[in-house]
Parts: sequence; C-alpha cells; structure tokens
Amino acid sequence: MSDVPEVPPETGPPLVTPARAVITVCLLAPFVALLWVGSYTKIDPTFIGIPFFYWYQMLWVLISTALTMTAYKLWQRDQRTRHGGNR
Repeated sequence: MSDVPEVPPETGPPLVTPARAVITVCLLAPFVALLWVGSYTKIDPTFIGIPFFYWYQMLWVLISTALTMTAYKLWQRDQRTRHGGNR
C-alpha cells in the first residue's frame, strides 16, 4: 500500500475530432498544392494573358484565405463545445 492516492484518468472530450481533422486538411491543403511545384510549372492555359504558373499561385492566395477562415471558425466552434459554451 502506498500513500499516493490513485488519480482517476481524465474523461474529457477526445483530442481528435472530425472538426479537428477538417481543420488540419484546410491548413495543409495550400502547402501541399504549392509545394508540389511540378504540377503547375507550365505556361498553358493562360488566363487573360497571364501564364498558368502565376495565376495558379494567385488563385491559391484566395483559396488559402477561405480555407484559413473556415479553419478558424471550426476551431472557435470546437472550443465552445469543449468548454461547455462558456465562450
């Protein structure tokens, strides 16, 4: 017998939730799309005279903004549910 009382394990919400999986995908998608340079190192198709290489990257600026905003909103909702709606 030891003098140290047993501490019951924490029974909180799971660390990996569907919302957190979606958040991860939203934040990783731009990195994957832009680090895979071989997929967009070409000139055609052009868009209003701009080579594909440039307009593809600029399109990802807009897509990244939308994905980051989505991830932020999901994170806020996840935190509210984890803390019982106190926020």
